Amino acid sequence: MEIVQSLLSKMGIFHKPQIKALTTLFATILIACGKVNFSNLSRYSQRTERSYRRQFKKQFDFAQFNAEVIIAATSEDHSMIAVMDCSFIAKSGKKTFGLDQFYNGSHNRVERGLEVSLVAVVDVETEVGYALLAEQTVFQGECPDLTRMDYYLHHLEIAQPQLPPQVRYLAVDGAYAKEPFVTGVRALKLDVISKLRRDANLRYVFEGEQKARGAKRKYDGKVDLADPTRLTMVRELQSRVKLYTAIVWHVSLKRKIRLAYVLDHRKPNKPSYAVLFSTDINQSADEIYRFYKLRFQIEFIFRDAKQFTGLSDCQARDVKKLDFHFNASFAALNLAKLDAHRQQVGQKPFVFSMASVKRRALNDHLLDTFISTLGLSPTVIKSHPNYQNLRSYGVIAA
Repeated sequence: MEIVQSLLSKMGIFHKPQIKALTTLFATILIACGKVNFSNLSRYSQRTERSYRRQFKKQFDFAQFNAEVIIAATSEDHSMIAVMDCSFIAKSGKKTFGLDQFYNGSHNRVERGLEVSLVAVVDVETEVGYALLAEQTVFQGECPDLTRMDYYLHHLEIAQPQLPPQVRYLAVDGAYAKEPFVTGVRALKLDVISKLRRDANLRYVFEGEQKARGAKRKYDGKVDLADPTRLTMVRELQSRVKLYTAIVWHVSLKRKIRLAYVLDHRKPNKPSYAVLFSTDINQSADEIYRFYKLRFQIEFIFRDAKQFTGLSDCQARDVKKLDFHFNASFAALNLAKLDAHRQQVGQKPFVFSMASVKRRALNDHLLDTFISTLGLSPTVIKSHPNYQNLRSYGVIAA
């Protein structure tokens, strides 16, 4: 709660009722067992279900709040990248805002429900991701003139002012490798790192001597991604896995890109490959490969938010309450990581388990409840040698 109060003060929020409401909310999310909805939140705190419903209607700048968390949890001299992805949220009923057909990766098919788009930041040195801003994807009937890519780009535009100044790259999966999105991201002064389809239409850039007369020659043949012989080998990533690179022209994206081509020969009878790229043609293939792997940290953010901070548990149907709930879920996860960082100062590597955080927070809450309800002395209890063992009861060993 001290962490939340400090961050809110930095944002210029000094109204005691708002500070108390937000600190209670984040603390309750971390101790609640079961679903994180209005009914269950009221069971684990002194606030009523009606109070939580009213609170979720109010505006709060989660992007600025999460930006303050990221500043507090990371070092200025660390490299950082932005990552972006969306996740399916199951939702029953017919009146919830945003209900539409969205792709559900868990079932590998399109289903009716909600979708949450998330912009996050990954610390390259510690390889830990932090949510910055979540936005619910608007269903097509609400904005018929906008495509999904238009909406994702608009979401990035909203979050971009709060990105740390050292962020230069946005890592996204292959679904975002579309010309309108890539062009829009470049307009925001960010370079895109993503993955290409196996049938991507690429051309080698002609670098030979040009004719004295006539149009200049631009291309030197079509790129056959199944044949890397014309690519430049960088190094062997591991046994029988090699990294190649080249600067090529992408016909659909209408720009030059730097390839990071990964060829896997661990199965001699069935070789495979993955084609990564960056819009920064001066970036090294090693860095493209490393940054794209870090993109997967956003999947861990979605996983922890769904399993432990109630991302999928909102009871509301109103757009404001849904937005508040989604962002509060990610913010609680960020606060847990910040608290873990402060407890592991100087420790490498950084170890984080959201399951352990939830268990320890619940143990602390139960112990404080027992002490106050039974009229025991907090000083005597908390100074006992076995008190820390009780706090860590059921915690996963790091």
